[in-house]
Amino acid sequence: MYAIVDIETTGGGGAARITEIAVFRHDGVKIVDVFHSLVNPEIYIPPFITRLTGIDNAMVADSPTFYDVQDSVRALTKDAWFVAHNARFDYGFIKREFGALDEYFQRDLLCTVQLSRKIFPGLRSYSLGNLCESLEIGIEDRHRAHGDAKATVRLFEMLLLNDRQKHIPTDFYQ
Repeated sequence: MYAIVDIETTGGGGAARITEIAVFRHDGVKIVDVFHSLVNPEIYIPPFITRLTGIDNAMVADSPTFYDVQDSVRALTKDAWFVAHNARFDYGFIKREFGALDEYFQRDLLCTVQLSRKIFPGLRSYSLGNLCESLEIGIEDRHRAHGDAKATVRLFEMLLLNDRQKHIPTDFYQ
């Protein structure tokens, strides 16, 4: 199982929080479950983040907090590889949110940036937008968790199909 994750945040710093999360649980062939939610970060969303994501303070004011969505995040990522584009970024935020709830969150990571460099060498850029453009993967709602996670699902499926060197573990949690 693979949990393909994308988040949006209030920024990249240590005090930043999650504003949106999407998790697609994938069995290596198809999506088997999905969770998506805006998240009230309980801190201010700066204007430059709103310009990038379209998520503003009013949008998240009545949204659940991370505490409210933790069970869904835990369930969809349990016994699965944590897959994300720049996985350490998304994983670090989620791990920190669980840590704030006094819970140790541990998942094994697969980064689609690193996998793409190995499986599709020689591309001009491995950013999600440029990679998807090179591989003709459409992205709807760019810089939103659901849209970027859905594009990452398509990218991951292409990686699985083209992984001749077996960089992607396929039997770890089965």
